[in-house]
Amino acid sequence: QVDLVESGGGLVQAGGSLRLSCVASVTDLENFFMAWFRQAPGNEREYVASITWKGKNTYYADFVKGRFTISRDNPKKTVYLQMSNLKPEDTAIYYCAAAPTIRDRTRRGDYNSWGRGTQVTVSS
Repeated sequence: QVDLVESGGGLVQAGGSLRLSCVASVTDLENFFMAWFRQAPGNEREYVASITWKGKNTYYADFVKGRFTISRDNPKKTVYLQMSNLKPEDTAIYYCAAAPTIRDRTRRGDYNSWGRGTQVTVSS
């Protein structure tokens, strides 16, 4: 397992931007497939975006395509989620997740490490 710590959340107006960071306590982040999920009050935790081990490929949920960008800096052991054109419905706690191998990148159970999350609140 990996210790993950998210940061960068906050309160922003609709249309604004935020960049989330996830720092991993691991020898080599390149050994892990990384993802972001989110959970709004009363809702299940849902998949947002993911990135392959060396960052060659990225994947997104339909509701964030064109607005969010996931990236990683393996030497810095950090994964980012750049969020633009934020909407009130993006309000949620955002979680970073890691997995050494992956079958279904959208499935929570495929990840064995989770951070505690960072709150993102978008006002209208």
